[in-house]
Amino acid sequence: MSRFTPDTIERVREAADIVEIVSAYTDLRRQGERFVGLCPFHEERTPSFSVKPRDGFYYCFGCEAGGDTIRFVQEKEGLGFADAVEALADRYGVEVERESEDPKAEEARRRRGRLGEVLERVAAFYESYLWESPKAAKARAYLIEERGLGEEILRGFGVGFAPSAWDSILTRGQRAGFSVDELLAAGLIQRSQKTPGSHYDRFRGRITFPVRDHRGRVVGFGARGMGPDAKPKYLNSPESEVYRKSRTLYGIDRARGPIARGGRAVVVEGYTDVIALHGAGVEETVAVMGTAITPDQLKLLGGYAEEVVLALDADRAGREAMLRAQRVAGSGRLRLLVAAMPEGEDPADMMRTEGGSNRLRGLLADAVDLAVFHVRAILDDADLTTPPGRDRALDEVVPVLVGMGETITRQEMVREVADRLDAAPELVASRMKSGRSRPEPRPEPMTAPRPAGAGEQKQPRPRRREPTQEERREAMMLALCMDAPETAAPYLDRLGPDHFTSPILRSVFERIRERPDDPLEGLGESESALINAITRLRALDHEPATKDDLEFRWMLLERDRLDRALRHPEGLEPADLVAMQKQRGRLADAISSVEARGIGGAVPGPAAR
Repeated sequence: MSRFTPDTIERVREAADIVEIVSAYTDLRRQGERFVGLCPFHEERTPSFSVKPRDGFYYCFGCEAGGDTIRFVQEKEGLGFADAVEALADRYGVEVERESEDPKAEEARRRRGRLGEVLERVAAFYESYLWESPKAAKARAYLIEERGLGEEILRGFGVGFAPSAWDSILTRGQRAGFSVDELLAAGLIQRSQKTPGSHYDRFRGRITFPVRDHRGRVVGFGARGMGPDAKPKYLNSPESEVYRKSRTLYGIDRARGPIARGGRAVVVEGYTDVIALHGAGVEETVAVMGTAITPDQLKLLGGYAEEVVLALDADRAGREAMLRAQRVAGSGRLRLLVAAMPEGEDPADMMRTEGGSNRLRGLLADAVDLAVFHVRAILDDADLTTPPGRDRALDEVVPVLVGMGETITRQEMVREVADRLDAAPELVASRMKSGRSRPEPRPEPMTAPRPAGAGEQKQPRPRRREPTQEERREAMMLALCMDAPETAAPYLDRLGPDHFTSPILRSVFERIRERPDDPLEGLGESESALINAITRLRALDHEPATKDDLEFRWMLLERDRLDRALRHPEGLEPADLVAMQKQRGRLADAISSVEARGIGGAVPGPAAR
C-alpha cells in the first residue's frame, strides 16, 4: 500500500482547521487561546475537552482522548490513517503526493479517481440541466409544486435531471476524455441488448439524485421516472467499484454533523423524504433508498449516533424492514427506535400538510424501542379471538421479551402483553422463564467500526492505568521542551533515556531531541503511537516555559533517576554510591527551596503513555 510523503502529511496538518472539524461533533467556546466543550468521545456534563487551534491538537482530560486533526478524523469517522489524510486533503485542497507504490495498487487508485471525477462531472451536468433547460420544466414543477420542495434545498442536494436523449452522457463523456469502459464502470451507460457492441445512457428523462459517501464524493445516482408509464419508478446505479448500495446512506454527507451533535439519526426510505426533512430542520435524516437497513449501514451510523430512529412506511413491507433491522443489529451498541408513521403517508407528504413538521417531530419524539414495536406488531398480526391464536402469539412474543433484558420497559411490556392476550402477567413471566433455556439464535453482535475508536462515541472508555507521579513529571518536562525548544536545548542535552520510566515517553524524548522544532515532522502512519503521544503532550495545559521552570523540572527528573538507582545499588562501587547519595541530598534541598519560592507550577494531569 502506498504511503503519503511526509511533506503531504505536514501540509494537511497545516491546512486543516481543527476547530471547524471538531465543531461538527460538539459545541466549542473560546477560552483564551483554547476552545473548550463537552467531549465527543465520552458522556460528560462538565466540559473537559480542549482544542488548541494554534497547535492543531485536541485533548480530553476526562477520557484522555487526544491527537491532531488527522487523529480526530480517524476516530470519529472510523477511517485508517491514509483515508483520513486523503479526506482532509480533499476537503482543504491539499495536493497529495505518494511515495512509490505497487503498480497494480497505483493503477486501481487512479482508476477509482477517474470514476469519481466523471461521476462528479455528470452530477454537475444533470443539476445545471434541471435548472436551465426548458425540457426539464416538468421535472421542476413536480419537485417544487407537487412535492413542495424549495429550490435552495434541492440545489443543496445537487438534484438534477437527465436528458431524454439516448447518448447525452455517452457523447459528452467521451468528448471529455473518458473511455466507454470508464463510463460503464461508473454506471452511467449500459450495453445495448438489441445492438451488440453499442451503448446508451443509463438514466434518461429522469430526475436524478446524486448519492454521496460520508466524505461528500458522488458514488452513484438514484433516478425517478416522470409519468405513470416510467418503469421502474426508481432506477439506481448498479453495484460498481465505487458504489455499494448496502454500504451507502443517502444524505450521510450532510447529516453526519447534525447526527454527531445530537447523537441521533433518523432513517427514512426515499430521496425526497430526506430532502423534505432537511428542509424542515430535521438535518440528522438519511435514507436507505428503498431497501432494508444493512449491518454496514448501521456500522456507518454507529460512528456518529447513539440511537437510530426508523421512520419507514407503516405498511407490511416497512414493518418487515424494521424487524430485519433488529436482526442485523443484534446486541450492538446502537439503540434502535421506531417512529409510528401513519399508514399511506411518508415524511415528505407529511411536510406538505398544515402542521406536518410539528406532527413529524412529535412522532420522532415519541419513538419506541424496536423491541416494543416488534411485540406490538406480532400482537397486531395475530388472531387474538381464539385461545390457540393467543397461544401462538405468546410463543412469538416470548423470545422478543427475553431479549429485552431485565428492564422496566420489559416489565411494562409483560403487562401489556398479558392485557392484550387476556392472560395473567404471571403466565407470561413463567413462559419467559421457561424459554430462557432455548432462546432463538441471535446474529453476531453488531458494533460500530473500531479501527480508530469510532465505535466508542458517547460511551465511557475503559479507564487507562493511572500514571505514576514519575510519569506525570516526565510528561510535563517533555511538554515544556516542545513549548520552548530554544530555551529547552540545554536541558535536552542534560537529559538521557534513563530519566524516563515510560517507554513511550522515552521515545518521545528521543524524537524531541532529534527534531526539537517539530517532533511530528516526518512521522507516518506506521508511527501512530508516537504521533498520539506527542499530540497528547502538546495538549497539556501549562504556563509558558521559562528557564527557571525547566531547571526545576529537570531537577525533579534527576532526583527520580537517582532514587531509582539507589533503590537498586547492585554493581555500584561504594564511592559512587556515596556520591549519588550526596547529590540526591543537594537536589532535595534545591527542590525544597524552589517549591518554597513558588516556582514550578502544579503537577500535570494524566500523561501520554
